[in-house]
Amino acid sequence: MIQVVGWVTLILYSAGRVDMCMDRTSYADSLLPNDPVLSHVLRTLDEHGLPQMSVRPMLGQLLTVLSRGCQRALEIGTYAGYSGICIARGLAPGGRLVSLEQRERHAELAADNFRAARLAEIVDIRIGDALEQLEMLVIEGGEPFDLVFIDADKPRYGLYLETVLPLCREGAWIVCDNVLARDRVLDPDNQNPTPAAMRHFNQSLFHHPRLTSALLPIYDGIALMRVGHASD
Repeated sequence: MIQVVGWVTLILYSAGRVDMCMDRTSYADSLLPNDPVLSHVLRTLDEHGLPQMSVRPMLGQLLTVLSRGCQRALEIGTYAGYSGICIARGLAPGGRLVSLEQRERHAELAADNFRAARLAEIVDIRIGDALEQLEMLVIEGGEPFDLVFIDADKPRYGLYLETVLPLCREGAWIVCDNVLARDRVLDPDNQNPTPAAMRHFNQSLFHHPRLTSALLPIYDGIALMRVGHASD
């Protein structure tokens, strides 16, 4: 019999012997080499009394993989800069990351962490409501984005997606974190705002005319989308 307790799997044998091993996601995370820059970001959260809500290591690695060679990336939800560092590391020479953060305290901490990572010169942190900032980006124009990462208030994921699509290049990647809402989307009777919104959002991804989508049931759920041609 197998039981999962936290990040550890207990394998219970009939003879009474108990073995302990990592679960799949912990095993995957353990494959990544120690990263002093990202470890520093996690320490700064503890030092500032903030919760450890950064993306998990292998999702950070996925963001680096997807950003490889990109010229322009957008992040909705900066927090302490962990995911932004992962994105910025993969950008092509001359590439830039625009990162939107509502809370000034988080933006200031992220700015310090980008400086510590020697990436501050290629990251533009914008403070304020994300939808308002996205509308400003539409007005400003500029080159389209090659990669978008959304990790912000879950009930507005649908609004973020529709607002950001006109800013995306054909072939761009869009990644959304926490789409399983701590497994609350699994209960159809749970009609609280976040799980209800995420269920609707997840379903919409597979009927959207511009998106080719996949939902990866790892961590708290990752939605991965490729942007197609805009219809006239």
